[in-house]
Amino acid sequence: MNKLFIFIASGFILLFSSCTSTQKNYNPNKLYGKVDLQNDYTLIKNVLEKKHPSLYWYNSKDSINFYFDKYYAEIADSMTEQQFTWHIIAPLINKIHCGHTSVYMSRDFEKWSANKKFTSFPYFLKIWNDTMAVTASLLQHDSIFKRGTIIKSINDVPANKLISTMLDYFPEDGYASNVNYIRLSANFPAAHRLIFGARKNYKVEYIDSAGNTNTTIVDAFKPIRDTSKKEISKTKPVNNKKKPKEISLLRSFKIDSSGKFAVMHLNTFSNARLRSFFHKSFSELKRRQIPNLILDIRTNGGGDVSTSTLLTKYISRKPFKVADTLFSNIKTLHPYTRYFKGRFLNNIELFFLSRKKSDNKYHLTRYENKLFKPKRNNHFDGKLFVLINGPTFSASCVFANAIKGQDGITLLGEETGGGWYGNNGIMIPQFTLPITKIRIRMPLFRIVQYNHIDANKGKGIMPDIYVPTNYDALLKGYDKKMELVKEMILQSEKK
Repeated sequence: MNKLFIFIASGFILLFSSCTSTQKNYNPNKLYGKVDLQNDYTLIKNVLEKKHPSLYWYNSKDSINFYFDKYYAEIADSMTEQQFTWHIIAPLINKIHCGHTSVYMSRDFEKWSANKKFTSFPYFLKIWNDTMAVTASLLQHDSIFKRGTIIKSINDVPANKLISTMLDYFPEDGYASNVNYIRLSANFPAAHRLIFGARKNYKVEYIDSAGNTNTTIVDAFKPIRDTSKKEISKTKPVNNKKKPKEISLLRSFKIDSSGKFAVMHLNTFSNARLRSFFHKSFSELKRRQIPNLILDIRTNGGGDVSTSTLLTKYISRKPFKVADTLFSNIKTLHPYTRYFKGRFLNNIELFFLSRKKSDNKYHLTRYENKLFKPKRNNHFDGKLFVLINGPTFSASCVFANAIKGQDGITLLGEETGGGWYGNNGIMIPQFTLPITKIRIRMPLFRIVQYNHIDANKGKGIMPDIYVPTNYDALLKGYDKKMELVKEMILQSEKK
């Protein structure tokens, strides 16, 4: 399973866009005709119907067909790429309830939009339940909307209605929408602009410092064009190559000065030299006899399932499997191979990875049959506290499910964004629409969790100790969940 997203503000944009070298000729206002849009839309429909492993997992075939027809009928006589992406494709993808199926705008669009600022709603908001609170302002010298100010409505749309409407534009596993509250919180101005469009000003109802409800008109954030940068760029080329991510941003390990606990932050299961990191970290825990470990996977969007399995072996108190069932409906991408990134390599992998069973599905039998045993050397036998929330997704949910309920292991925080019953992944190629060049990321395998419970279908993995958003922590900017678990450990060690 590949990492789905990094939940920072820039990551929000990347979820629906990418880049290419031809952006100089790109026109974001280009209009595509209805027939062209219908042709691209029909390709999406055909690929999903023929190749998606779980198109009808959460909605019946009749319901999915209803949505296919509904959004096809809403295609206008002409639309821009952005309009087609956000008002037709994005809400359609949401109805599948597959968190690994997502829409990306064209590579040309992303290159064109890179580093640009757009007119938008001027406040970043923390979103939870039916509540919206200001976390930052894009306006200078704002005397009203300070950090923590509660927003009751925007343009006469109540907060609960606004949130529920915006959630319909993002993918999710089943009905585990907690991940999308984090997405909205990561970049509310961009989300609001893409869904509702930009305005010159906004009518905002809010609660003031005295607890009274007031209404005011606020100007939109309007970026100021920096002409000096344009002149510099003429004489000195800009290096657009991305710098390699610092390993420390992907994972870290530190033993507390008290010697009572250690903290491991793990933000991915891919591309972070994790095998050596695990070996070194758990060796150090063993050598220094640290009795408690806090494992923070709140921003872990997944990655390589073999790496998450390795971590489970260091921690699990008993043998485990990766999945009860893991299969694809297909053995080939034909006749749509030419639209997929990787093209024939995907077909080769499909052919050699899976084996057909009596149910006419193509199974990854290794992960269904193999019983993995805990490690003998450097196995952690102390108390484990795992922090989870919405961005805990994909392979990190396979890990959390495998260890949940075991002696000495406690999950704290909020419901994960990854499905408890199961999800889709393993191979997640993207295909490109031939006319608009919009891309769809689509998984090829369905995963039903090991020892799954049918009643959990549609939910994320639930914490053993629920720690919701804390308003005081929001105001003061501290990590309530981390502070709580540290306090629990120190109090327990005193006893």
